[in-house]
Order: sequence, then structure tokens, then C-alpha cells
Amino acid sequence: MGDVLAGFHAAWEFGSDSVLIRYERGIRTPKLFQALGERRVPLDAIAGVTLTPGRRGTVVLRIEPRAGADPLMEVAAGQLKESSDPYRLVLPAEREVLAEYYADELRAHLPGPDTGPGPAGRHLVAAPEPPLHFKAYDAKASFDGTAVSFRWFWTGASSAKWKAGDQTFPVAALSGVEWRSPEVFEGCLRLARRDEPDAPAQADQDPASVVFGLGYGAVHESLPFAAAVLAAVRGASPVAVPAARRDPADIAERIRHLGELHQAGLVTDEEFTEKKAELLAQL
Repeated sequence: MGDVLAGFHAAWEFGSDSVLIRYERGIRTPKLFQALGERRVPLDAIAGVTLTPGRRGTVVLRIEPRAGADPLMEVAAGQLKESSDPYRLVLPAEREVLAEYYADELRAHLPGPDTGPGPAGRHLVAAPEPPLHFKAYDAKASFDGTAVSFRWFWTGASSAKWKAGDQTFPVAALSGVEWRSPEVFEGCLRLARRDEPDAPAQADQDPASVVFGLGYGAVHESLPFAAAVLAAVRGASPVAVPAARRDPADIAERIRHLGELHQAGLVTDEEFTEKKAELLAQL
């Protein structure tokens, strides 16, 4: 095809084997679109194409991705607002005939029933590239492509997380990731660990999760982060990972905060002694 169809907030370029979606930048463009920049969607990642009436004199051309083809949509699990759906192209109603033409052209180039539109066996749409990071309510979350790190905030982290200390999770030690939108209810990002399948029920008590809400862990920051981690987990094989040695200055800071928790009565004498010994053993 090779044509470009521009709408509000995005433009679609139709290739012989994919659709390249380029998102605009601007104050009216959803922040998630700006964070994504652009996305290439292979035709074999598409289950179908729809064209429906939109709001206020618009029409909406939408790609329906195959289940499991896009790590972003997989981890979003239906929680995105309609306006933040990266597969929607909103156009003025007077361009409906042109939109219908492109919808028909795209449908004609989709794979046949032998290769779709069933669930994809692997991710076909690229995930956002690390390094990525965002500020949650209780920690700073970082992902460098090989490991996820949580560095707790004194003002937000629970005593259970402080006692556990800052966390680093190699991708090979993970089995999945769960993301809950801060726009739906209480937001969180929870890592599923291969060696600890039974995580605490509450995310604020789980050292393998961070919590966020209004002003923390916004969708356009935490969702691409979660998608990148999920894609890396799917591409990794479980291997034995040696424990990393900690920075002595960081250990000293951990012990100082542990002492403050102890003095405040949030940590028992036994817990303080045990955790201090664990921290010293990491030197």
C-alpha cells in the first residue's frame, strides 16, 4: 500500500507487511501516545479492522490486535480508557469514505484463517525499549533490560518493605508481571517470582511490587515499563542468578533506617537483629 492516513493525534502508514503508527506530540495528545512515539504493527499481529462512528462528528478506525501479540495490550488487560487506546485512529466524519477504503485495503492484506486471527504464540509488536523508570508512591522503579529494581521511599514504603530492603529482580528470576491502572482503582505493579509463587495478598506488603495512585505511577510511565518487563520475561529462560553484592554505603543507610524503625517500635528486637545480620552478610 505505502499510503499515509492522518487523524487526530496519530498517522498510520500502510506498508506491505505492517502498519507504522506515528503519534503526534502536543498538549491535547494523550500522554501514553507521546511516551510510545511510534509503533510498527505487523499484519500477522492484526485480528481485524473496524470503522465505527465516533463522538462529535468523527469516525474511528481501529485495529484489533491478536491476543498475545502486543505486550502493552496484554499487560493493560482491558484497563485502558478508550481515549488512550493506541490502536484507535480518530478522523473527521467527512473522511469516512476514505477511512472505509483503507479499512478494506487493510483487511485484504491480512493473513488468512490458517495464520490468524487466533491468539499469537509470541509477542509480534515490539515493547518499549529500556532503560525505563518511574516514580511510584512507595519506591522508584527502574528497569535496565536485565533486571527490575525497587528503591523504597522512606515516606511511602511500608515497614515490611523497609525490612526487606531495596530489591533487584533479574528477569530470569521472574515469571510474569501484573499491572493495575491508577485510573481504575488503586494502582500497582507486581512482579511474579519463579521461586516465590505465593506473594502477600496486599501489594503494599509485597517487596516484589510497588503501589501508585494520583500523581504517582501515571499510566504513560508505568504501563510501558510493565510491558517492557513482560516482553523481557517472555524472552528469558530461567537460570540460576548469583546474588549481587551491595554497596557498603547503601548497606549502612539500610541499617540506619532499620534502626529508626526499631526505635519507633515498628520492628521487634528479634527482627532488628536478624535483618541487620542479613544486611551485614551482603558486604
